[in-house]
Amino acid sequence: MALPPITRASVVRGGLVALAAAVAGFAVARASGIADGEGGTVAANSYGADPSGGRRLAALADVPPDGGLVLSDEGVVLVRGEGDEVHAFSTTCTHQGCPVSEVNGGQIICPCHGSAFDAGTGEVVAGPAPSPLEPIDVVVQGEDVLTG
Repeated sequence: MALPPITRASVVRGGLVALAAAVAGFAVARASGIADGEGGTVAANSYGADPSGGRRLAALADVPPDGGLVLSDEGVVLVRGEGDEVHAFSTTCTHQGCPVSEVNGGQIICPCHGSAFDAGTGEVVAGPAPSPLEPIDVVVQGEDVLTG
């Protein structure tokens, strides 16, 4: 049995069906909040586990004052002001999931597409990242930084 020939009309119809499916898929994802990343956890997109359970991440002395420490294996970036207070964020950039690489000049830097985040809050200071870094609870206990 021979297949019917491909015509210009059949190609146009196929293209219109694909376009309609793409628009419908976008509309459903946008309405559900999936596109905004709302309600998920660090592990929701399989970019890494959400550290928890009071695990030791680093010695406080390893996190430089007015600087930070990227713990790639843990998926955590630790940042510290002048005192002993430490904040932590996921290393997963909210743009396309690349890992951030450094803390420099009060910013957490993603090397892939140039996004930068405020080291104190995780808020976006330079795009294309659409949303802040996911905060991670940590505590300073003695001389160690632990997951909270």
